[in-house]
Amino acid sequence: MSFQDIFKSSFLEKVASVSLLDMGLALILAFGLGLFIFLVYKKTFAGVMYSPGFGVTLVAMTMITTLVILAVTSNVVLSLGMVGALSIVRFRAAIKEPLDIAFLFWAIGAGIVLAAGLIPLAVFGSAAIGLIILILANRKAHFNPYILVLHCKNSDTERQAIEFVGRQVNRWVIKSKTVGHGSVELNLEIRMKDSDTQFINALSQMDGIDHAVLVSYNGDYMG
Repeated sequence: MSFQDIFKSSFLEKVASVSLLDMGLALILAFGLGLFIFLVYKKTFAGVMYSPGFGVTLVAMTMITTLVILAVTSNVVLSLGMVGALSIVRFRAAIKEPLDIAFLFWAIGAGIVLAAGLIPLAVFGSAAIGLIILILANRKAHFNPYILVLHCKNSDTERQAIEFVGRQVNRWVIKSKTVGHGSVELNLEIRMKDSDTQFINALSQMDGIDHAVLVSYNGDYMG
């Protein structure tokens, strides 16, 4: 049997097309799940600049994936053509936040599961994922690392400043140290006990401290 005979067989005639009711229900549910993913993304966004377009993309991605999977499951020939068409697609948009990748896969996965007819899995699975992301992403700010930049006049001032910082924070570690003529610059990664930053004011008033700078730090950028 040749490849042409397979596609001419009665197997393809037995493939049922998607009804308008199923298609409408799937797209409505996909829109609802995509909107939920968008709301979770908006609630947990912690980047430099919020992009509303990416949130809309999540909704559209869920619906488009559902539409594609519905078409693939209804026609074998179309599914083979879809594989070939999608294999040449290249996306070059830069992903600035690592969590954005998770949201993209979440939207695609929800669309696939929904179009496969596993509605309870899509709904409850998305609810569980959203809850976990909300819990992990909305941690208290003082648990996050900060970078403390100190400019000291000499080593004695450096020692006093480190002892003072050690009493005010939960944990600290020296990231870098620059020594010049009559100056010492320290970069410390610290984990604060609470959100109170008044100890930075007291630190800057110490004798021998030119100035103290506290910046938030997430491993990718400072700001």
